[in-house]
Amino acid sequence: MKTENKTYFQHGMRDGCPIALGYFAVAFTLGIAAKNAGLSAVQALVASMLNNASAGEYAGFSLIAAGSTYLETAIMTLVVNARYLLMSCSLSQKLKPETPLRHRMTIAFDVTDEIFGICVAQPGYLNPWYAYGAIAVAIPGWAFGTYFGVIMGNVLPTRVVSALSVGLYGMFLAIIIPPARKNKVIAGLVAAGFAASFLANRLPLLSGMSAGLKTIMLTVALALLAAVLFPTDSVSNEEKKEEVS
Repeated sequence: MKTENKTYFQHGMRDGCPIALGYFAVAFTLGIAAKNAGLSAVQALVASMLNNASAGEYAGFSLIAAGSTYLETAIMTLVVNARYLLMSCSLSQKLKPETPLRHRMTIAFDVTDEIFGICVAQPGYLNPWYAYGAIAVAIPGWAFGTYFGVIMGNVLPTRVVSALSVGLYGMFLAIIIPPARKNKVIAGLVAAGFAASFLANRLPLLSGMSAGLKTIMLTVALALLAAVLFPTDSVSNEEKKEEVS
């Protein structure tokens, strides 16, 4: 059994290496955001070790920079990372029923989009040690990418740091543009998000709220509106129409 687990661990590390390289590049720009929020390189390293999520960390760093409260930061991070709850539930079905709780909890600690993808693609039941192998290289890649991003942000000229800061926005655009082009519902929600965020900063009623609270309210409101007006079946049908056309 130990030999089998070792083999699965090695396979997980092999499949996780490309993920770690991608994480390093993305997390480097995240380190710039951490530096702009006033975090040191070590603080950013620890943050990325404990929270391997680009959107969640960026939201957290943005709220820190805006001077939000601990409660606002915690709630926003929970909302932004909520999709990982669904991924963990889905991934738990890939584990054998007798898999101990300690293995389930350890895997759930680092269920990212990419690690989830390679784990669910495994034939049959998932051996926890495969996930551990991928996690063992993915987390350091993400954490040290953030660490070196802060260091370079402290060394490079201000103009270069400002230019690199745009890289993270480019990453988010790369995430939302492809699905928005394929699906009109998603495109409409993205546009509504931009418009709502703009209005929230201009309306007198909301202008006095903190940036963190406004972000939380808009995120929950738009997500609820999308779930009520455009349930999963509607989105799936829209995607099928796009594929046919």
